[in-house]
Amino acid sequence: MDALFTKLNQYWRVIATGFCFSVFGIGGLWLSFVFIPLIHLFNRDKTEQELQVQQLIQQSFHLFCRLMRYTGAIDYRIEGEDLLTQDRNCLIVANHPSLIDYVLIASLLKQCDCLVKSAIWSNMFMKHVVKGAGYIPNEAPEDLLEQCEHKFNQGNVLLVFPEGTRTNVNSDIKLQRGAAQIAVRTERDLRIIHISVTPSFLTKETKWYQVPKTKPLFLVEVKDKVEVAPFIEQTSNATLAARKLNEHLTSAIFPKNIQIK
Repeated sequence: MDALFTKLNQYWRVIATGFCFSVFGIGGLWLSFVFIPLIHLFNRDKTEQELQVQQLIQQSFHLFCRLMRYTGAIDYRIEGEDLLTQDRNCLIVANHPSLIDYVLIASLLKQCDCLVKSAIWSNMFMKHVVKGAGYIPNEAPEDLLEQCEHKFNQGNVLLVFPEGTRTNVNSDIKLQRGAAQIAVRTERDLRIIHISVTPSFLTKETKWYQVPKTKPLFLVEVKDKVEVAPFIEQTSNATLAARKLNEHLTSAIFPKNIQIK
């Protein structure tokens, strides 16, 4: 009987997950073609437009996370939310085990800029959203630091996933140096977030409908802040400081020996 209930629950979570992602896609279209144009119509200030879009994203993602929990697709727990919501003028760096890591973090923050990979800018459900929010594409390194500095000067926080993509559990984890370079060259501190999913779900290697036998729990843990000043002061140049900082971030985000790129 228990085995039958487990199997039925697993089938239900396939349906629930598909339903939730359908709602997500439809919601992205409503944001893109209704709500964001209305924000632009009634507010001509670009900075205010971006802030209002980010607040709209936060509210939408909060509802989406609640929907996934309510339908039984997943469960999630946030530890240290108060620390995160108080942060200003800093980077937020996190590991990236699943498809909804950004959604979980952004659902907590009324203001959250994000360094976005180029594929998102061609996604029909998200490209107008990331543009409206003023997110920074990671394909323009010549003015990347200037854009980040501008955001920080406004007191904003910037979310970066140093892995660059979702974690590949079948290969060595490597952190790109982008987050460390931004932190060192703009002299901004970093807030660490660690995300775990038990059992594994929505990974790079699996499809959305390949749900585990038991309901997955997403645990978002807001960790300590890393001060960038000591890394700058103890090294002779910015490149070396970024390398040392990246090594520290690896041990902070992944408490085990991992290769660095």
